[in-house]
Amino acid sequence: MFDPHDPLGIDDLLTDEDRAVRDTVRQWAADRVLPHIAQWYESGELPVVRELARELGAIGALGMQLSGYGCAGASAVQYGLACLELEAADSGIRSLVSVQGSLAMYAIHRFGSEEQKQRWLPAMAAGETIGCFGLTEPDHGSDPAGMRTYAKRDAGGDWVLTGRKMWITNGSVAGVAVVWAQTDGGIRGFVVPTDRPGLSAPEIRHKWSLRASVTSELVLDEVRLPADAVLPEATGLRGPLSCLSHARYGIVWGSMGAARTSFETALDYARTREQFGKPIGAFQLTQAKLADMAVELHKGILLAHHLGRRMDAGTLRPEQVSFGKLNNVREAIEICRTARTVLGANGISLEYPVMRHATNLESVLTYEGTVEMHQLVLGKALTGLDAFR
Repeated sequence: MFDPHDPLGIDDLLTDEDRAVRDTVRQWAADRVLPHIAQWYESGELPVVRELARELGAIGALGMQLSGYGCAGASAVQYGLACLELEAADSGIRSLVSVQGSLAMYAIHRFGSEEQKQRWLPAMAAGETIGCFGLTEPDHGSDPAGMRTYAKRDAGGDWVLTGRKMWITNGSVAGVAVVWAQTDGGIRGFVVPTDRPGLSAPEIRHKWSLRASVTSELVLDEVRLPADAVLPEATGLRGPLSCLSHARYGIVWGSMGAARTSFETALDYARTREQFGKPIGAFQLTQAKLADMAVELHKGILLAHHLGRRMDAGTLRPEQVSFGKLNNVREAIEICRTARTVLGANGISLEYPVMRHATNLESVLTYEGTVEMHQLVLGKALTGLDAFR
């Protein structure tokens, strides 16, 4: 039988364990996020972020793609399915998990010392400690090599960090920040407890996107750290960029969650909303919209599955992640916009999730690499010519 919600039979690609992970995250989101998300979005806050983090830790969703230190050791596909279900609820919830697991925890797990891993990762996996990731600066987003945040050594061997980071998810609620800074020896990463003197994280307000998400600045005013605060295995931009590639992979999946919710909302609406004596889904133009949305949605999910299998096999390249991020977020926004037209004026109401997802995706389109950056990554891979500068 043809399933309008899975027209290509993609579920057949999943193992029983994959489905169990997906269903666990989907049920958690239905119970804990969906009843409240419109209110959180309208008020522009996520008041229970610490409580949600602990619950996400309890179901194994934080750093789930990592092994050891209390992490679930899930497959890349299972992590992707979790991202899809979280973003089907709201992009801000998926961002909480992505920054925690794919940026802050991944950086410590991949580049940290054993002491750093033992100190931070178990508490972060449990959601007892929230992490953030400081790379972007007010004047340096797509070009992180130009960052001005600087770490210098003093005579006693300590590091002293000074600078500002911008658009930091989880910043004001984080207990630990992974901060990237210029040093005399190149760009290095630092594990920074957020209670250190000189560090503050003023929250960014007045956002029209990702409103149910904590977004902050990080201000570092001569923050003193011990010599062992540096991530020993990361030198240069390769460290933070590998973290970003890992986070972008989650976005490839997550964006399809936002698109799925918007498509299914439009499909249900088209079946029940009547005009000119019959449901609007019976009109050719509406069916054309639904068909086009379904095609792009499930092509995107197939692409996400393909990249997930490659990641699990150890063959996924950063250029392929750029391919997925560029395509899936761009198509997800178009699906949301088309779904909004099916709902007509109701599409702009928070009684329906479509406009919330559309505005959230405007941020997702930009962060973890803008459209232009991913186009240039692919352009260089296709031509062998570097057009970044």
